[in-house]
Amino acid sequence: MKERVKPLYKVTAGERDRFGGKCSALAGLAEKGFRVPDGVCIDSALYRDFVTKTGLVRRIHFELNRKRFEDMRWEEIWDAALRIRNLFVSTDIPGPMRDHIASVVEPVFSETPVAVRSSAGMEDSAEMSFAGLHESYVNIIGISSILDHIKLVWASLWSDRALLYRQELGLDVEASSMGVVVQELVAGDASGVVFSRDPDDAARAVIEAVHGLNQALVDGTVEPDRWLVDRESAKVLSHHAVDRKMKMTAAPDGVRLVDLDERARGVPPLREEDIPKILEAALKAERVFGRPQDVEWTIKKGEIYVLQSRPITVATDGDDKRTWYLTLTRSFENLKALRERIENEIIPGMEADTAALAAIDLTGLSDEALTEEIRRRDQIYEKWKKVYWDECIPFAHGMRLFGQVYNDIIRPQDPYQFMDLLSTGSTIGLMRNYLLGMMASVVREDASLAADLEAGRVPEKGSRFQVLLEDYVKRFGDLPPAGKTVKAGADAAERTVGLVLELAKRPPTGDTERQSRREMLERDFLGAFPEERKQFAADLLDLARASYRWRDDDNIYLARIDAEARRPEETAQARMKRGMVAQALEVEVLERSKVREALARSGDRQPSDRSQAASPGKEESRKRFRARQLTGQPAGPGIATGRARVIGADNLFDFKAGEVLVCDAIEPEMTFIVPLAAGIVERRGGMLIHGAIIAREYGIPCVTGVPDAARLIITGDRVTVDGYLGIVVLEGVTSTDAVAREGGKRYE
Repeated sequence: MKERVKPLYKVTAGERDRFGGKCSALAGLAEKGFRVPDGVCIDSALYRDFVTKTGLVRRIHFELNRKRFEDMRWEEIWDAALRIRNLFVSTDIPGPMRDHIASVVEPVFSETPVAVRSSAGMEDSAEMSFAGLHESYVNIIGISSILDHIKLVWASLWSDRALLYRQELGLDVEASSMGVVVQELVAGDASGVVFSRDPDDAARAVIEAVHGLNQALVDGTVEPDRWLVDRESAKVLSHHAVDRKMKMTAAPDGVRLVDLDERARGVPPLREEDIPKILEAALKAERVFGRPQDVEWTIKKGEIYVLQSRPITVATDGDDKRTWYLTLTRSFENLKALRERIENEIIPGMEADTAALAAIDLTGLSDEALTEEIRRRDQIYEKWKKVYWDECIPFAHGMRLFGQVYNDIIRPQDPYQFMDLLSTGSTIGLMRNYLLGMMASVVREDASLAADLEAGRVPEKGSRFQVLLEDYVKRFGDLPPAGKTVKAGADAAERTVGLVLELAKRPPTGDTERQSRREMLERDFLGAFPEERKQFAADLLDLARASYRWRDDDNIYLARIDAEARRPEETAQARMKRGMVAQALEVEVLERSKVREALARSGDRQPSDRSQAASPGKEESRKRFRARQLTGQPAGPGIATGRARVIGADNLFDFKAGEVLVCDAIEPEMTFIVPLAAGIVERRGGMLIHGAIIAREYGIPCVTGVPDAARLIITGDRVTVDGYLGIVVLEGVTSTDAVAREGGKRYE
């Protein structure tokens, strides 16, 4: 049998399929005289043996086939990857396989710090590099830790980033495999990357460098100095110096970002004599592989070590959303800086703009001024929407990062257990529900009050209920989704009273029990860290809780700006109904209506109102077959059965206690009806969407990512929601049951 684990220098050019692109490239460079850190390569066949003998291959199949991959949202892809990663974390390497790997690795790296890196078959190939899709881990010490990180590298074959490129990578559960290289960690004085040929100018090379380890440059935590260098003469054409403050360094617990001392801050990472050496290494690598190279390197005591080399590939199309998705993965330090900006600049800025727009009396504006106001507000909204996509959405990675660390340390059976630590009840939606819950508690304790409210009698001024009601209406009103309307015919106070009466029919939500569980999980998490790492663990948890809070609240702040941006259009539409208005104003309003309709059709905005969730006509309904079981993503553990009610923005207040909430998506502004629900079913998928988060907050069984949920389930259907398996069962439905009730009507 061929050697499954062998020293790096023994890997030959013909063994790329066995050991992967990174191992093959490093072995080739070492053979040509490059200084390459000592390493051990692990055959990709060991990955296949591991997933086959442990049964993981079947479980990976199950996770990837809950629904058509083409229909999965970004959040659902991450969920699948998280569940698969947790399978690897919680599954031991079989004894003989473990012993075989250890027998080669341990003698070389018994107590030596190493990097454990991916080396997939197509990785770093001439056709495609896929840099950053698979994981690497730095400063790993001891055979037990090395073996654990080998599993994590194997798991990264199914990372969310890799899954996005599954077609290009040729990912197939049976056929795919992953090689690994365990390599000595060289703690260099400076590190960086060099592009042997600048993609923008073939006569130049590009060098980027930071003080300390390369990890800080790769994950974007530390901005590098940048040099443009003439390929022929090695002359520096330009040097872009940055504000140097920090560097990544090896630490007893892995790697750590530390402050640069004052002297180093004023000194570039590279000396003048380093530039030609790095350029020559890149050009030599280019000659070895026959095409321009992206070379990762480090310098220690003046010696250049090559850490990896891959072909330079052309960037993806700018319209490819996968490129944007890859920017969502952020480092801990990057997320801390992002949080500071969100809390101190972005949210206050949104609030200030909303207040300024709300203060303008639109009724007194001329048609010309109103037309200009529509355009101005649209620009303000677009500005904040870009900020939201570029900065607020990436901050949600704070939850993802915490979940990854939590699962690695605690290894829970439920890969989403970490979510139970994150809520502190401080989001706008939860504060709103807290006030509603207080009013419901007052009603539960006072039968005469309940009777009065049912009969439409208003409580006395100054009574506890009346004070709470006034406070609630003052703070929240109805908070309808931006640009939508709640059911007409009642004012905010009347609708709130009706909602409270429904809440009073449900038992209290068990806040004390959830709080006790949260405290227990927090103690277990912090207690799993050594003393010197407890502060990091506490800081990471605090960051994740902020990420959880802003995941909801930033939506609400943006929705308020959206509502203000639409207000002039509503004023203009009212004028249009009354008679003639200026042509420019009418054109402006009509054009914007067309844009919104186009966005809805394109799927960029998934509407949940009645007009977009229109039911099939009677003729179609008589012919249509109905599924008895629907499959989605498990998002809230538990099982619940009840009468379904399909909800849109225009019938929120029709929802009754104990019903199963079925919708396109639960927006943060809809949170107030969730405590009434026995279960939740959503079309939009993903554990980090608002519906899943809020369902788990209240312990409500939830299934997300059910295609056409609001079309396949009809108000009145009796359904069972299984939040463990991610399935929804329609009871009493035969395969030929037509959607004929009231012509297929879903809204009552």
